[in-house]
Amino acid sequence: MSVAAERLVTLVQGEFLISKDPEVVFSTVLGSCVSVCLYDAKAGIGGMNHFLLPGNKDSADQSVKYGVNAMELLINGLLKDGADRVHLKAKVFGASSITQNLRDIGGSNGSFAMNFLKDEGIEVVASSLGGTQARRVKFQPTTGNARQLVVPNQDVEPEVTAPTPAAPKPSVELF
Repeated sequence: MSVAAERLVTLVQGEFLISKDPEVVFSTVLGSCVSVCLYDAKAGIGGMNHFLLPGNKDSADQSVKYGVNAMELLINGLLKDGADRVHLKAKVFGASSITQNLRDIGGSNGSFAMNFLKDEGIEVVASSLGGTQARRVKFQPTTGNARQLVVPNQDVEPEVTAPTPAAPKPSVELF
């Protein structure tokens, strides 16, 4: 994957995207959410979703924020655009337990994704699930190449002190 030719496309919660463009790289940041990256390298097509909750098939809400809908839409979209179900491979990321005070939403999401793929007969060739840290994932849909960067925890609360005058900040240009 050539960095110069890379065109980054960001996914947010409740989305899925599909591409046949070899220059496209999908990117997302995950906490307790899950992204399933599906691809057919022979057909040169792939897609990625980003869901918040497992959901169930009986739910009237057809939102992509639910894994059951996100998975069905991603698989059906890939098949419609030329993927062969026999050649689909999966890489699964996310499902962290970011907040310790709530139920394990991440664990539920991760279990759902893995069970769904198993039930559909889609091979999971790589996964990075669980833990307590967020992840940034980049996925090249035409080849199936994926990269993950673990985002360090920011659990330490800033110390509250009396305000002090702020020093002038240098001009910084971000791009």
